[in-house]
Amino acid sequence: MPLGLRRKKKLNTKETSRLVEGKQKDAAGGSVPEPRAPTRRLVFHTQLAHGSATGRVEDFSSVQELYAKIAAVFEISPSEILYCTLNTPKVDMEKLLGAQIGLEDFIFAHVKGIKKEVNVFKSEDSLGVTITDNGAGYAFIKRIKDGSIIDSVKTVCVGDHIESINGENIIGWHHFDVAKKLKELKKEELFTMKLIEPKKAFEIEPRSKAGKSSTGNIGTGRETLRLRPKGPAIVEEVPSETKAKAIGKVDDLLELYIGIRDIDLATTMFEAGKDKDNPDEFAVALDETLGDFAFPDEFVFDVWGVIGDAKRG
Repeated sequence: MPLGLRRKKKLNTKETSRLVEGKQKDAAGGSVPEPRAPTRRLVFHTQLAHGSATGRVEDFSSVQELYAKIAAVFEISPSEILYCTLNTPKVDMEKLLGAQIGLEDFIFAHVKGIKKEVNVFKSEDSLGVTITDNGAGYAFIKRIKDGSIIDSVKTVCVGDHIESINGENIIGWHHFDVAKKLKELKKEELFTMKLIEPKKAFEIEPRSKAGKSSTGNIGTGRETLRLRPKGPAIVEEVPSETKAKAIGKVDDLLELYIGIRDIDLATTMFEAGKDKDNPDEFAVALDETLGDFAFPDEFVFDVWGVIGDAKRG
């Protein structure tokens, strides 16, 4: 079905207005309560991933505020933090901290380590790299495809922060823009990237074991703290298995079409479409919430297919 509404003036419908305002209604038109803000004191344990004493952080509502709290505990600048992982000090891209933190999760902060500069010859259209960001202005490499151009450059590693491309500073860029920049680089030409890898411990294996034993029974709660750019953080239930699988499939589509992975963006897209009746309504909702991305119609239609499958169970 063509997504004709995406190219017309956005309609000021009750649905799109409700989406923009962040409100929800049930089938009878009544208001659905917003997820609750935490009423009890929520304290999270944290360490520097390369090794440190254990600190505690609390009273934060966004990723930026969390980084500032962690930085204060360890007396470093927030700009030194590249990203955080949950329940492991290793550079594990499946354990990245996003907009949700389990109430029993242990937070490991990865800070800036060695700087490096690499020259890469773009012999193919695809570099074979997937980009994500930390929610605070740092884009980094989340995945490298086996046998790809980037895979052949052994100094480039998963978890490396991309500081500049061909001399252009990209700090503050979203992952979407960084992926687009890399994709638009001319084929059969050399380009340069400046990278910063996370600081590593001298003894990774003992450090990993120590991190696990110090946290006890972690990551097993059924509630999470959702961080938000505006307003207080909220406590909500862990998504159902069906919803989690659907969001994972949307994240896979983000990587396939755009070259990024972002589970929080995938969640936002799923939420935007779960109460829509057809792909045109979904496209309008995406334009209202994520219009800056200018997603291709084929991508939007495939995401709608995933949402439809989830609705049918």
